[in-house]
Amino acid sequence: MVMTVEQAVTWVEKTNALVQSNKEYLTELDQAIGDGDHGLNMSRGFQEAEAKVSSSEYETVGGVFKDTATVLMSKIGGASGPLYGTAFLKMSMFLRDKPSVTQADFAGAVEEALNGMKQRGKAEQGEKTMIDVWHPVADFLKNGQNVNAGKLVEVAEKAMEGTKDTVATKGRAAYLQERSKGHIDPGSTSSFYLFQALADVWKEGE
Repeated sequence: MVMTVEQAVTWVEKTNALVQSNKEYLTELDQAIGDGDHGLNMSRGFQEAEAKVSSSEYETVGGVFKDTATVLMSKIGGASGPLYGTAFLKMSMFLRDKPSVTQADFAGAVEEALNGMKQRGKAEQGEKTMIDVWHPVADFLKNGQNVNAGKLVEVAEKAMEGTKDTVATKGRAAYLQERSKGHIDPGSTSSFYLFQALADVWKEGE
């Protein structure tokens, strides 16, 4: 699996499409255990990110991710903006000036993104946050064996659904303590859409 500049742009576009079509669902999830604004924030952020990257010229994948990071940080409110922005910024820094990206490069970039988010959000796996999806996806990509679109979706979806049985210990949801169980985490859901969109990009490139 190699990622080109065009595929990086398509990834942002496909993520935006999924976020827009699931905006109300993200809002419902966040109303149950958070501030209720995750759907609106994500839809605004990725709409702006798509507008930026699809109307710009890039030499490198890192350039696409850097602009995506800048837009997400400025347009997504709450905790999600800095976290998603950090993820794309760390990926852009790791990939630097590579015009195309190998699977090993991309795996390294996602691991950098994960570490950046953990540091920024002071969160670890199992605390009912978006880290719960990014962590197993990073491990899956790093493993390098049988990395394909279908398996990627499977790993991300299972991780997202796993947050339903977790007690939140970070963010607004942590105030609910045991009552946060029984609800899927909104940040893990938007992260699932991000990787679902990536799987779609991979499928088209096969």
